[in-house]
Amino acid sequence: MTSERELDNRFALARFRDGDRVSLGLVAGRRIRPVGHAELGADDLNAFLADASAGWERLAALVDADGPWRPLDEVTLCAPVEPRQVLQTGANYRQHVIELVAAGLTQNTERTPEEARAFAAEMMDERAANGEPYFFIGLPACVVGDDVPLALPAYSEVHDWELELAVVIGREAFRVSREDALDHVAGYTIVNDITTRDLVFRKDMKEIGTDWYRSKNAPGFLPTGPFLVPSGLIDPSDVRVTLALNGEIKQDSSSSDLLFDVPALISAASQTMPLLPGDLLLTGSPAGNGQHWKRFLQDGDEMRGTITGLGAQVVRCVAEASA
Repeated sequence: MTSERELDNRFALARFRDGDRVSLGLVAGRRIRPVGHAELGADDLNAFLADASAGWERLAALVDADGPWRPLDEVTLCAPVEPRQVLQTGANYRQHVIELVAAGLTQNTERTPEEARAFAAEMMDERAANGEPYFFIGLPACVVGDDVPLALPAYSEVHDWELELAVVIGREAFRVSREDALDHVAGYTIVNDITTRDLVFRKDMKEIGTDWYRSKNAPGFLPTGPFLVPSGLIDPSDVRVTLALNGEIKQDSSSSDLLFDVPALISAASQTMPLLPGDLLLTGSPAGNGQHWKRFLQDGDEMRGTITGLGAQVVRCVAEASA
């Protein structure tokens, strides 16, 4: 097992805080070195990502070169991306949805747990065969690094975790085909899509349906990173997604269980609005959320999320400070 500050891949980009300044760095193993405009071949991160295929080759050449390397443990890592748009994918792991429906998180509370599971299983199989991905949008302001403690809002006691593989868009994608979709991926990172469960469904008018703004967009509700790994170093069709809460495994699944894979998600999302360099597209969360375990986030909790080849993300929970 890698330490929480070690990259389990050849190299990646990260953003790190050095005093009041945030800089870009190249990460290899347990080391990091700053990279500037000359190494990037671009003025900023999103410009680099727009032509990432050539950019990654330049950075790869630095991995074994001498330079101002320093231990990762000496720097404070921030979110590795600065997205202009964040798209989230709902109900994209079959077992996850079955668990949520069986737990009563639907607008129909008259089914028994067994009936709910059967209903959800049939619904997921139908979606996989004939349906389309389900997207909603998040606020880029919620994207933070795991250096920022997760403040749990006092208005609820059911804040939940959802560890996800996140796609980082490279070249702009607008109405792209499934076959061409991966050409628009710059890389991948980890996102924990925090959700306040009792705010998901509107209680004042059930016909309105879900309220993703209130349930998913409190400050810091999208812990991201710490690494941005090149697309060529990750196979998004089969990575392990694992989350441990205070050392106890809660989520442990493979992206091979996605109903709609990464190419399908990119193609579908790009039909409505162009996806821009640096944007995040979350692929959905596997089974094992707090709602399943009847255990939600509390002051003092620590979540450690790992995805194959993307390192580890550590998020520490604190009670929201009084206004």
